[in-house]
Amino acid sequence: MIRALLLASACLLTPVAAQAQAVQSSPQTLTTGAARAPEQEAVRFDRADLAFRVVPEAKRLHGDATLTFTAVAAVSRLVVDLDSRFTVERVEIDGEPLSADDDWGDDDGRMWLDIGRQLKPGEAVRARIVYSGVPHEAKNAPWDGGFVWKTAPSGEPWIATAVQGEGCDLFWPCIDHPQGEPARVDTAVTVPASLAAPGNGRFVGKTDNADGTTTWRWSARDVTPYGVSINVGPFVERAGEYRSRFGNVIPMRFWHLKTDPLPKVDALWAEFPKMLEFYEATVGPYPFADEKMGVVETPHLGMEHQTINAYGNGYKVDKRGYDWLLQHELAHEWFGNQLTNADWDHMWLHEGLGTYMQPLYARWLEGEGAMQSELRTFRFDVANRFPLVSGKPQTSNAVYEDATGPGLDLYYKAALVMHSLRMLVGDEDFWEIVRRSVYGRPDPAPGNFQPRYGTTREFMAITREVTGRDLNWFFDAYLYQAALPRLEQTRNGEQVRLRWTAGGGGPFPMPLEVEVGGRRQTLPMTGGTGVIAAPGGAHILIDPDNKVLRQSDTVDRYRASQRTAG
Repeated sequence: MIRALLLASACLLTPVAAQAQAVQSSPQTLTTGAARAPEQEAVRFDRADLAFRVVPEAKRLHGDATLTFTAVAAVSRLVVDLDSRFTVERVEIDGEPLSADDDWGDDDGRMWLDIGRQLKPGEAVRARIVYSGVPHEAKNAPWDGGFVWKTAPSGEPWIATAVQGEGCDLFWPCIDHPQGEPARVDTAVTVPASLAAPGNGRFVGKTDNADGTTTWRWSARDVTPYGVSINVGPFVERAGEYRSRFGNVIPMRFWHLKTDPLPKVDALWAEFPKMLEFYEATVGPYPFADEKMGVVETPHLGMEHQTINAYGNGYKVDKRGYDWLLQHELAHEWFGNQLTNADWDHMWLHEGLGTYMQPLYARWLEGEGAMQSELRTFRFDVANRFPLVSGKPQTSNAVYEDATGPGLDLYYKAALVMHSLRMLVGDEDFWEIVRRSVYGRPDPAPGNFQPRYGTTREFMAITREVTGRDLNWFFDAYLYQAALPRLEQTRNGEQVRLRWTAGGGGPFPMPLEVEVGGRRQTLPMTGGTGVIAAPGGAHILIDPDNKVLRQSDTVDRYRASQRTAG
């Protein structure tokens, strides 16, 4: 159970260490996904009991975190990540207080705690950290991480966290790595009584305190570390249920500002069941049906906070006819929260599959032409500066920054790679590959799967298992090379020779559909080459349905013109 402790009492504790308030967060804190300390790899993160008191007028946070770990290898101290901007007021191991410097310390945002004994595998330990301070503030969330302190149109505080790029340690003591996922996260958020604090997972209850505050309690399982969020504002809750095709009932919740026009709220709310229907029919069961499908309006654009997705798109409906942001963030409940990258080098699995759901949803709603229009738009945004996968551990910053990693190619190029794979192996095999990757089994049903970690190599192995084909050439060309495969075309009389050239010089026997004089045929391109008969003057159209992602002179000319214009 979550402690009933209200953090008003935590503020009165005599600090064990009178640490000076740091002006800036350390580089260690301002990145996520760096290598775990050996002590972090030696434990399983069982539970995080997190009590927060948010003080809007001072932009302060008081935190009281009890973390439970089980050793998987011999270990004599714990290591957790927490922004050193905070003043640590109390540290305990199994209820016994520790002394600063002797029993615990901080190394630029990485805290170590002496357990006082060596844990054997299977033994558990409980650490408590009480802290307070002014958390790192985001300058342009969600593109940079931190707290967002705004004022709602009605004048009340409107607060959110957005920490995907920088990590969970910006406001709670965690293992700031994708594989630092706690099996259970219970939160108690104390806020001014006029405000609401929707959170991750199931609503456990709330308590009206004697000091003009209210404590909101939530309980969630298997939460991605950056998916833990704090949301505070003058919200109105919209509640409903979705009856799933799998026989279960999914709670739907939307917390919107009380000043929002109801017709706009109604219109967005009507999209919830449509999107759930699409994802469940296309991918499989909603992964957190025992908790909720939740959305909260935020003063930043959005982020995939597990079961409480941040939404700040202002109810915009563009030419797609629906709210793309809601649709994209919901995708991450499957691709990000259910299937979590084991390392940031595999982020293309999150963003590529999530982004591919957008044109597929367009097809679900409007047909093939709508899907092709979306895919065509994606193609002009592919940069090809860095491979989608480097083959080595990466931090979030390294993969998302255009100067060091694939950046937006994680979205658009990766989505087009998924489309090319689907066109190559067919719908039946493609969706079985996706389901096994997401759920760890081909027959997911409510209650028979748990959130899991995935890697690129695992996705490749699943593809081979499902299709019975070695498609390493496909993944090598699209994931591990920056340049796209090129298709060369030469004519000798009435014969036209086509030849693939892949980055790195590897094989690329991608079959091609070719239309000659209005008649279509498929070339197997064995060995990367193929020959077609084409009478003089006959119009030749390569890949008429745009099934294959490849280098395009048209796209290259456009991108060059954009660079010149810029």
